[in-house]
Amino acid sequence: MKTWEHYEHTADIGIRGYGDSLEEAFEAVAIALFDVIVNVNKVEKEEVKEIEAEGDDLESLLYNFLEELLVIHDIEGLVFRDFEVKIKKVNGKYKLKAKAYGEKFDPEKHEPKEEVKAITYHDMKIEQLPDGRWMAQLVPDI
Repeated sequence: MKTWEHYEHTADIGIRGYGDSLEEAFEAVAIALFDVIVNVNKVEKEEVKEIEAEGDDLESLLYNFLEELLVIHDIEGLVFRDFEVKIKKVNGKYKLKAKAYGEKFDPEKHEPKEEVKAITYHDMKIEQLPDGRWMAQLVPDI
């Protein structure tokens, strides 16, 4: 089961996702990212975007995945509420394929919150917890 939360971080807001798998943790932290931008509970799954990202390690993979989502948000005006992520390690690199579900941003419907300017490596952690679940976190630039 995937869950997410925001956490206090000096002048910013941290995002954290948990899941039974690494993929679920990536899905959950992506939901947490969009809940910084809008009320994700108001976003409907009207469109599907396919996303690919890769990285030399899990941190760069997470960074590239979330950065790609932000680019789509900025260019196409989409907001997302759910994700399906698959991660594979191929020739020493991590490759991610994802489906992002959402719709066009509507300020009347989606209750805009903060503008996320960029994804950062600040306070980024990806780890398997003692209970076997996964956690992914970072502090985006707001």
